[in-house]
Amino acid sequence: MISNHLNLIEQQRQSAESINDRVAQYLAAGGQIAQMNSPPRNPLPPPRSQKIDPETVLKRKPKGLNWAQRQALRKMADSL
Repeated sequence: MISNHLNLIEQQRQSAESINDRVAQYLAAGGQIAQMNSPPRNPLPPPRSQKIDPETVLKRKPKGLNWAQRQALRKMADSL
């Protein structure tokens, strides 16, 4: 199977050869290429606190009405 990207590789070959030539010229002129450490990553966020504030009120969704409560609510609405 022939890669669809082969044409792209051939298009960029001249640029790659030009870069290789310039690197060779730089090294021949006494230049040096230094391998450096990679830059640091984004720091991890601080760990979450395990402390729970006793004054915090948890906001929870109230339970829905069950079938009997719905029927009673319908009767009350009809009586109005």
